[in-house]
Amino acid sequence: MHRRLLVSINRRLEHWLPEQRFFMKSDNTTRYVRLRPLTQLTALGAAGFCFVWAVGASSVLFISSISSGSSREQAALAQTAFEQRLIDLARERDSRAAEALAAQKRFQVALDQVSAMQSQLMASEERRREVETGIDAIQTTLRRAVAERDAARHALDVARGVGSGQSLAAKADDMGGTVDMLTSALDATAAERDAARQDADSARQQADQAALEKRLIEQHTNQIFTTIEGAVKISMEPLDSMFRKAGVNPKSILDQVRKGYSGVGGPLSQVTLSSQSASLFVNDDARAQGILDQLDRMNMYRIAVDKLPFAIPLNGGYRFTSPFGYRWGRLHAGIDLAGPIGMDVHAPADGTVVEAGWENGYGQMIRIQHDYGISTVYGHLSRILVHEGQKVSRGDLIGDSGDSGRSTGPHLHYEIRVGDTPINPMTFIKAAQDVF
Repeated sequence: MHRRLLVSINRRLEHWLPEQRFFMKSDNTTRYVRLRPLTQLTALGAAGFCFVWAVGASSVLFISSISSGSSREQAALAQTAFEQRLIDLARERDSRAAEALAAQKRFQVALDQVSAMQSQLMASEERRREVETGIDAIQTTLRRAVAERDAARHALDVARGVGSGQSLAAKADDMGGTVDMLTSALDATAAERDAARQDADSARQQADQAALEKRLIEQHTNQIFTTIEGAVKISMEPLDSMFRKAGVNPKSILDQVRKGYSGVGGPLSQVTLSSQSASLFVNDDARAQGILDQLDRMNMYRIAVDKLPFAIPLNGGYRFTSPFGYRWGRLHAGIDLAGPIGMDVHAPADGTVVEAGWENGYGQMIRIQHDYGISTVYGHLSRILVHEGQKVSRGDLIGDSGDSGRSTGPHLHYEIRVGDTPINPMTFIKAAQDVF
């Protein structure tokens, strides 16, 4: 049955793949090998499978090399963009602080001018009141003096026996002189009153002008504060998101950073105002202090970024071959970055080397203790370039990748631990890539 099936298949294939014979001749005999159609089809299928497999494997290797190169360039560009962004923000912060200080000085000058004008106005009003009081006193005194003089003259005329006609003429002359004197005094008083009113009007105009300038300064200051607050908010949101995605509590990290960097001064010093104008700047002072607090928080973030392992320890030419998680029933506590032996391994953050040597399973291994209870591990190295107790900074060369220990090929085993608990390093790496 089996033989008949093969014969039937060969007959059907003979139209496309006719039977081939290979003759082999020796001195005495001639032999040949028959290649039936089914045998030819099997050989062609095997050859086609090998060709497809070779093309697919070459494509995968080519795509992996391209993606590794682009990741390295993107990481470098992201780092440069982050540093430039921090520089631009620092420059903008200094510029806004200088503008706010200049606006505060201009407002203080305007406020001093308004105070001086108000003092002049009050002095003018006081002089006017004094003049009016003096006029009333003069008029009262004059009336009393005229009455006493008339009474005295009348008594004198009666004693001398002077006629009523003469007495009336003399009295008329005296009254004319008195009226002239009163008119002169009143004219002088009216002139002083008009001058005082002009001074008061001028002082009011100057006060109104100063109030207008004050409102314009307040509007300009409000625009400056609004612009700065928007820029700071836009800059802070990605940083907050980066730390949350990395599984780190931003408030806890910032509190720990402040414990080590608690100095004050320079452009982030608290704004102080004179007692005369402090009540006018309560809101602006609070907004300015809020902006300074946010800028201080941004600076704390920058310090924390250098002390937390957000960077990748290899600069390029690698590929991810094994993720974090359980593998064959055991926890793979890190990620594997495959590449040739001798690739430079860099510290992703500031820290202290606590282990450097051989460890079972890891081979040549380095462990770095960073701040905030975070440590990183680098396994299967071919060379170690640091020693225990050595301080390292972000980007320092600490060793070369290799194939030491329990390994199936050259690669770097990279771990991040919080305390003694391993966490997925990709949470830190992806969080930084989303921001930078």
